[in-house]
Amino acid sequence: MVHSLLYRLLMGQRLRSIDLSRSRFFTNVGLSSLVMNCSALVEIDLSNGTELTDSAAAVIAEAKNLESLRLTRCKLISDIGIGCIAVGCKKLRLVCLKWCLRVSDLGVGLIAIKCKEIRSLDLSYLPITEKCLRPILQLQHLKELVLVGCPGIDDEGLAMLKQGCKSLETLNMSNCQNVSHVGLSSLTNGAGSLCQLILAYGPAVTADLAKCLQNFLTLQSIKLDGCLITCSGMQAIANCSCQLLEELDVTDNEINDEGLEFISRCRKLSRLKLGICMNMTDDGLSHIGSCCPKLAELDLYRCMGVTDVGIAAIAQNCSALEIINMAYCDKITDTSLISLSKCLRLKVLEVRGCSCISSAGLSAIAVGCRQLTVLDIKKCYNINDTGMLPLAQYSQILKQINLSYCSVTDVGLLALASISHLQNMTILHVSGLTLNGLAAALLACGGLTKVKLHASFKASLPKSLLNHMEARGCVFQWRDKAFQVEIDPKGWKLHFGREIMNPEAS
Repeated sequence: MVHSLLYRLLMGQRLRSIDLSRSRFFTNVGLSSLVMNCSALVEIDLSNGTELTDSAAAVIAEAKNLESLRLTRCKLISDIGIGCIAVGCKKLRLVCLKWCLRVSDLGVGLIAIKCKEIRSLDLSYLPITEKCLRPILQLQHLKELVLVGCPGIDDEGLAMLKQGCKSLETLNMSNCQNVSHVGLSSLTNGAGSLCQLILAYGPAVTADLAKCLQNFLTLQSIKLDGCLITCSGMQAIANCSCQLLEELDVTDNEINDEGLEFISRCRKLSRLKLGICMNMTDDGLSHIGSCCPKLAELDLYRCMGVTDVGIAAIAQNCSALEIINMAYCDKITDTSLISLSKCLRLKVLEVRGCSCISSAGLSAIAVGCRQLTVLDIKKCYNINDTGMLPLAQYSQILKQINLSYCSVTDVGLLALASISHLQNMTILHVSGLTLNGLAAALLACGGLTKVKLHASFKASLPKSLLNHMEARGCVFQWRDKAFQVEIDPKGWKLHFGREIMNPEAS
């Protein structure tokens, strides 16, 4: 008993980080005990603590060494609680107050005044105005400022700011509908170190807005998804911001081939997201392929004008390509996969809903792209066991695969089970599988950590098998989705906020 108590005390003294964002059953008493006994604590995540009040914030304020605090959706914490934290936790470097709806200019201002070491500050969806921005912009070490969905910030208020933050590297003003190029210019005045600018679903991208970027010589990433982009705006961005630009996101835009020609001037571009850009064709994509040899990630989600010709242009010249998303590009065939098989660094391939693709194209990928770690072939109805066998032989570091709606049988699934690195499988509506074949494959695949199956299998699979796999660390996710014969024509709307999966994330 004594040894156990001493051990717990010793471990408490060593604890530096704790994530309680998915916990629901602790109170202020438990939180107080944590803070009192864990003096080395530097990081706490209390996100989704919808029942936490200012009393909890007062407890947090006793964690004097705290450097990182996340309070996303702690909707009952007000300026009073934030004031306590500001006074007590002066070593804070990262603060996230996203969706803390009772926090206003007063609380945010106190954080900025008292916590001089702050590097990252997320104020998304708070009822704040430009009043709290004055002390924020005076923070000498601030590198990241997130102001997503702050309707109280507008051009008129920003015009009153005299100086931007010189140390600022990342600014996110997505969904700030009342800020145009005028307000942006005021906010970023003097921010010569800016590397990333995110304006998703914000102001129209015109030549005037592009002029705001001329002084940002270090700008590497621009995200404009959901913005109205004019050709003159795209041309101006390419002309003034292309020297170091590595990432550009223009998802869900009216951008056309002329716009892509302007983008192709950004020779160092490594990540380009063009999802739901319906007006672009192979001609525009060919400009990118010819002029952007460092391209490593390309998102073409639902780009209906893209065919095998455009993909060939990318594959031929972009040998550094690691990630490509061609989901629901319905004109893509095996020819595209054969072209991409020459991209030896390819790690992530997403061809969901490309119904013209077959096992022949997938086999070419398996043979040529030995670094493949993530594969999504959902609704590729013509892929069967013939495609699984080469994957099992050559894709030995594959970690994640989505086989839903494919024509795979027990033979193909058992072949995949031989891939020792396989961790994540989604198998929904694969009619060729039998219960015994599925059970055998699950048992044989020893590295699985997550499996998504139809709910009908939950009662059918042996309980002993499920218990064995869960004991091995595998999590089952059961889905009760009906079989979908056709693609929802409005399904692209689900793309909002969507990211290609990181191949390194397991």
